[in-house]
Amino acid sequence: MEFNPYLLFNGDCEEALKFYEQTFGGKIEALMRFEGSPAAQHAPAGWGNKVLHATLNLDGNVVMASDAPQDYHRPQGISVAIGLDDKDRAERIFNALAQGGTTTMPFQKTFFASGFGMCVDRFGIPWMVNCDQKENE
Repeated sequence: MEFNPYLLFNGDCEEALKFYEQTFGGKIEALMRFEGSPAAQHAPAGWGNKVLHATLNLDGNVVMASDAPQDYHRPQGISVAIGLDDKDRAERIFNALAQGGTTTMPFQKTFFASGFGMCVDRFGIPWMVNCDQKENE
């Protein structure tokens, strides 16, 4: 069994995926557009070039995404959680995600982690970035 987040965007999916690809060091492996697909007939006018479905590989973890033309709502009640073992990298990723978005908890040392922070990025996706506490900390 495998679980993969499927992120929905309001027309800026491709921009978001390119940002995540750069931020995390991943690779966009697939990107299908509405145009030329059977779904094109259900898409709003002007959405032909928007993303119907995409996959982003992040160190063997797959994140899927698309633009959601029908009744888009920003995510609520869920966050994408990232666990890293390098505090500096975790903080760099957190800062990149938080830039232009909203920080709900600044990246900082906590009782359970050497670094943890929560934010909603500029695309409306909630993130939790965690760096586990080392034995000697």
